[in-house]
Amino acid sequence: MRRADRLFEIIQILRRVHGPVSAQAIADELEVSKRSVYRDIATLMAQRVPIRGEAGVGYILEDGFDMPPLMLTASEIDAAVLGALWVSTRAEPDLARAAENLMAKIEAITPEPLRRHIQASAMSVRPVSAAAEDVVDALMLRKAILDGRKVSLGYRDKDGRTSERVVWPVLLGYRDEGRILAAWCELREDFRYFRTDRMTFAEIRDERYPEIPAALKKRWRAAMDAERETYLPRTTG
Repeated sequence: MRRADRLFEIIQILRRVHGPVSAQAIADELEVSKRSVYRDIATLMAQRVPIRGEAGVGYILEDGFDMPPLMLTASEIDAAVLGALWVSTRAEPDLARAAENLMAKIEAITPEPLRRHIQASAMSVRPVSAAAEDVVDALMLRKAILDGRKVSLGYRDKDGRTSERVVWPVLLGYRDEGRILAAWCELREDFRYFRTDRMTFAEIRDERYPEIPAALKKRWRAAMDAERETYLPRTTG
């Protein structure tokens, strides 16, 4: 790997990871020595790249750093194409169009030798049957999640029974079979999952739920980890 490419990759690693990254971790990923990483970090700092940290502790890239014009590797283009193919076949219409627009923008700025990764992609995704049409607007659900607002929704369970809930949405999951909303349910006083194709209506309420979205998501992840532990085989000492 050329040194210029390595410097770029170090910035990418620091942008990707939240929290300090050790020189050893960077060296392992780039398959170089720690000494090389130390030299490269010093070079980047001399070029006024806002990196904080020190040897033996770790490095972070401060917020607000602007990257140079987009430069993608062949593997990064393949990853973008694969992701866009999945979204265009499984997401709601507005995200599917956005995926197509994204690939058109990437193709427009990609050097000619790499465009074949887009125009004649070597990848595909498994076809899926048409999912049941949703009544609710997924864009509205995503906005409620980002704004930290409660949502009133009607829900029909697998036996056809309907109920009305007030939920604190955590995230919207995308699967081959459709979309599913993870949320704190005020009725059940616990985290629950709601299939969007079983929602009869959904409306954003004016009130926010009483914690920031990041804190709610952290609590949800802890609950999911605890539930997962119950299914793991226990070992005996």
